[in-house]
Amino acid sequence: MAQQQAPRFVTVAEVASLMRVSKMTVYRMIHSGELPAIRVGKSFRLPEAAVHQLLQSGVHQWEDESDSAANG
Repeated sequence: MAQQQAPRFVTVAEVASLMRVSKMTVYRMIHSGELPAIRVGKSFRLPEAAVHQLLQSGVHQWEDESDSAANG
């Protein structure tokens, strides 16, 4: 049986850099529930898969909107 790989976590700073937003924006997304996170001491860690999923859904939403505008 295949061993399940442990989830990878990223920091708020890494997410902010990846998304080209401020760390405060990432904290707002965490507190609003838009991004899941776990608290480790005084800092947060976010599941890498959840960050990629959010980015993909944003890309798909943008593609859908541009398709609608083109077919318009």
